[in-house]
Amino acid sequence: MSAAEDALRKRSARNGWLLSLPALALLFLAASGPLLIMVVYSFLSPGEYGNVVWTFSWDGWRGILWSEDIFDPGVYTLADAHLTIIWRSLKLSLMTTALTALIGFPTAWFIATKPPKTRVLWLFLITIPFWTNLLIRTFAVNEVIRQEGLLNTVLLSAGLISEPLRIIYTDTAVFIGMAYVYLPFMVLPIYAAIDRFDMRLLEAGYDLYATRWQVLRRVILPIVKPGIVAGSILVFTPSIGAYVIPRILGGGKNMMIGNFIDLQFGQGRNWPLGAAMAVSLLLVVGTALFFYTRAANRGANNG
Repeated sequence: MSAAEDALRKRSARNGWLLSLPALALLFLAASGPLLIMVVYSFLSPGEYGNVVWTFSWDGWRGILWSEDIFDPGVYTLADAHLTIIWRSLKLSLMTTALTALIGFPTAWFIATKPPKTRVLWLFLITIPFWTNLLIRTFAVNEVIRQEGLLNTVLLSAGLISEPLRIIYTDTAVFIGMAYVYLPFMVLPIYAAIDRFDMRLLEAGYDLYATRWQVLRRVILPIVKPGIVAGSILVFTPSIGAYVIPRILGGGKNMMIGNFIDLQFGQGRNWPLGAAMAVSLLLVVGTALFFYTRAANRGANNG
């Protein structure tokens, strides 16, 4: 490469960065700015009526797992309530991801193996929930599973139960709501992976006397794995930080991390603790995205 071409390339790259500066500055202020505020707040002391006192303190981070004895200051015990909320959030998020994967994979396979015209119709039906607000969809689930809701009415009319099922305001209600709301996020990535699948590989597997289970485990799943991992991330990420669904279907007493953060910035008046929990949630999601990227890259390299 000549010196003139090298100078032209460097000038072009420099001009590209200069043109990108306004967008990069906007992204930094709109995304990184609030995050940096949360990081700073997590290392400050709580004010008496909310806000923060500009004194360095580890109380926000310590409060995630430990609580100070109100009768014996300086003595800390495990914060059982906080640990319960964290465990509930992780448990329900993982259960939601697993259930949507179990339902989403056969659903995506069913759609991908249909003729093109029929396939468009099924994809259209999958995307219909996105036409309505999350709050409306959550209230719709509430109307189905509440004490006098559609589910109990049908079961009582059929004589299958003698009294209404108590589902609403439980972890089960939150689990059902999240599985319903986030199912399309699992179906669509898996469908995209299956749509690129070469069906001749199935014939090759059967010609080599492989069983259906062996074909599924050794042929189909390794190839569509990136789609499954992508769908799992798209479901797990909003599930662990869910706020609306636990608030409505959990009745406020079955809180998850998102509700706990809101409580600390509101009635709890402990902004450092809320900020520390928010940053911790971001770290959990970031770790999940890191492993997703590694798994996706490994799948692409193997392909």
